This record gives sequence, structure tokens and C-alpha cells, in this order.
Amino acid sequence: MKLEDYKKVETTNIDFKVDLEKEKPKSWLKSVSAFANTKGGIILFGIDDKSHEAKGIKDVVKTTEKISELINARIEPLPRYELNYFEEDGKNFIELEIGDGPITPYFYVADGRKEAFIRSGNQSIPAPAHMLQNLILKGKNVTFDSLPSEYNIGDLSFTLLFATIKDKTERKFDKNRDYISLGLADKNNKLTNGGVLLSDQGPLNQSKVVCTRWNGLKKGSIKEDALDDKEYTGSLISLLENADTFIKNNSKNSWRINGMDRVECEDYPITARREAIVNALIHRDYQILGSEIHIDMYDDRLEIISPGGMIDGTQIQNLEIGKVPSMRRNTIISDIFSRLHYMDRRGSGLSRIIESYNDFMEKPRFLSDESSFTVIFPNKGYSPLLNLNNPVQTGQNGNIVSDEDYFLIKLYKNLGDKLRPKTLSELKLFFMQFQYDKFFTREDIKESFNIKNSRASELLSILLNNNMIENIGGSKYRFKR
Repeated sequence: MKLEDYKKVETTNIDFKVDLEKEKPKSWLKSVSAFANTKGGIILFGIDDKSHEAKGIKDVVKTTEKISELINARIEPLPRYELNYFEEDGKNFIELEIGDGPITPYFYVADGRKEAFIRSGNQSIPAPAHMLQNLILKGKNVTFDSLPSEYNIGDLSFTLLFATIKDKTERKFDKNRDYISLGLADKNNKLTNGGVLLSDQGPLNQSKVVCTRWNGLKKGSIKEDALDDKEYTGSLISLLENADTFIKNNSKNSWRINGMDRVECEDYPITARREAIVNALIHRDYQILGSEIHIDMYDDRLEIISPGGMIDGTQIQNLEIGKVPSMRRNTIISDIFSRLHYMDRRGSGLSRIIESYNDFMEKPRFLSDESSFTVIFPNKGYSPLLNLNNPVQTGQNGNIVSDEDYFLIKLYKNLGDKLRPKTLSELKLFFMQFQYDKFFTREDIKESFNIKNSRASELLSILLNNNMIENIGGSKYRFKR
């Protein structure tokens, strides 16, 4: 590859190093561990990691030999890697390509200590305890839900699961065969963790869904700011139904005119919200003790947060949704939910969630880090003017066009395809703070968005050039009607 080609590689999958740093090899060996523990990656030597200026490597042969020596001595077990070098503009560069490994975890070893790293965005960080456990299971080619529990067949009941299997598949559960064939128990008659999670009792403490309907747009105290709150335990099937019922009971139906007909519109499309709940239940990390799924409803949005990020360490917000690979953290639960037609084996759930908002300007958003995965649904009834099928209709408050609705229409019309969904949502909250009558400065944008001066200036220019704001003198700006 040419140097220009490396700029196209996702930042999650590449690190740049100006030199080998022989005295501080951990500075790059931690990335070797992290790449091997996740989905592989590239370390390019000879490039300044801050300015990305091409510096080059002076002695390619000696540097290449030292790289191999340090990997062989400091990384256990030995990962799959390949070293290549090339010349460009009279300078030499070394490419170290690390493959994702089958024998995880891969440790950095020094001074009698072993430390495993993972990728989090464009950084290599020490693996949290739950991630280390996941890497150990991955190295053994087993999943958490397939491990035997402390419970025997007969200790727990499966009334709801048996009834659901009969209802969904028209097939009666065979106790002599299906406990093992479905992965609910092993050959020693021990229930697996997956079996425990699907039992009526659902006794694992971390198997819980906490639902809250907040008053307004921000999270507050349960006592003063929650309109409704529930905690659900039990079988994963009951968690799915209870969580969906909570959302339904705390939603309102808006409407639009289609020809001569009045058409009811759900705040949150049922297929999309159930898809998100199913994903949260089957893909969450049950090894994070004390964790639970949270469903937070606000006036303008629904957030579903599940413990555990992407399995391969990537961040969903940096990926193209249609190309996100289907990876199952809990294979037994996934298989059973698929048999019950709660999910699609093809891994197209995220795309279907987006498609359910084809008639709406604002789209669902997906966020993840190393410890959580979040789906954010816009409330279709909160700003009905965003409905593309009928842009002129009455909102819930009886006004034809509120200031906020008018701003949102302009925002998504002018900038919907120019800014990331996260930035659009932050702009919406920023507008609600200043409205049309208060002025703000670049410093206000910097602090509100938690960004650098250069990015704040860039955002100001975008808003000015797209007729969203106006300069009212000096460094003061105001949203433009």
C-alpha cells in the first residue's frame, strides 16, 4: 500500500509510531496485544502518531529484527503477525500487521506481570475484568450461556418457555431430549447459564430490566422526576414482553392525515423497539456482575442501554450500519430466540430499526464503548412535523408549528445529510437551551459539545453557511428563524 492508502483504514484498526521506542516497547506492544485480542490491525512505523507526518525509519533491517524479538519475548501466546517494509519519497516505512488470534487472551508480559489489552475506538486499553473473562471463553471456544450452572434439571421451572415453544412452533417440548438439544442443560443434567436465564425464576442477579419514564428531556431522581418506573426479573421471555409493555403503556399515539383517512402513528414502531429489546437481551454481557438493561423514556426519545459493547472492540457509531457483521455473544439464547421467531439469523436487525424510520427525518442512533451498547429512538409523536408523509399537521400540544418543531424541520432539511446523528441531537438540545431570543458564543458551543476550539469554529461556520444562525455583532450569535 501507499501512505495515502493507510489514511483510509479505520482508526480502530491502525496505529502510527514514529519509531520503535526500544526503551518503552509497551507503547506499541500493547496495541499488538489489543489487535490480537479483537479483530486484528496494523502498526505503521515511521509516521508521527500526532501530526501523521511521514518521518521514515533509518535502519529498516535492525528495526524489523527488533520488532520480531520484542513480540516473541513480550507477547504470550505468540500472535499471528507479518512484517513488511516499503519506500516512498526516499523514506522507509515498516508495516506490522497483526491478525486476530484464536487463542485469546494475548498478554503483554513484563517484570513478571501479564496484562491483556483491547481496542476501544482508536486506543489500546487494559481489558476490564468482564472483557478478560470473555477473551478467556473465546480462547476456549465457549460462550457464557453454554457454561454449566450450579442448578440441576428440576431445580427450576420452564413453564413459560415450554408454552412459548408450543405457541410459536406448534411443537411440544420433549423433556427427555430437548433440554440437551436446545442447550438448556449439559450431559450431566446441569442447567447451563442459558437455561437458567430462560427459566421462569431467572435467578441470576444480573438478569434484570430497569424501566423508567422520565418527566422531560433529562434524567433526574426517581422520587421527583420519574412518571413511572418498574424493575423486571424472571425468564428472558417475560423480560421481553414486560419491557415492551412498559414502553407501550408510556407512549402516546399521534396521528396524520392520509387522503381522507386519519392514520394512527406510534411514538416508537413496535417492530423496531422489540428488535432493540431482543438484541439487548441476547447480545448483552452477562458476566458484568451487578449490571442490568436500562430502558429510559423521555419526552423526545427512548434509550435502551445494555451491558457490554461490541464483541470485536469496535464502536458501532464509527461503522456503516448495513455492513455491521452479525456476532453472537450468547449462542444458546440466540438460537432459541431465533426458533421462537424473535430474531433473524441473518443479522439484519439494526437495518430494520433504521428502515422503520423511513418516513421520519430523524433516525435512530447506535452508540457503544467497551462496557455498554445504546440504541436511541426519536419519538415520532414528540415532533410530528418531522413526519415526511405529512409535514403539516397538529402536534400533541395543539399548535401547528412550535419553535422547536420549526427549528428541527430546518435542522434536518439543511444539515440532515451533512452532520453526524450525534451532532444533530446535540444541536437540538443546544437550541432548546438558547431558543431564538438568547445569544451564544463559540465558547458556549465548545463547552456544550465538549469539543476543541477548531471544531467549535467549524460548527459555527456550518451553521452560518446553512442559514441556521446569524451574527449579531462581535462574537455573538443567535438562532435564525
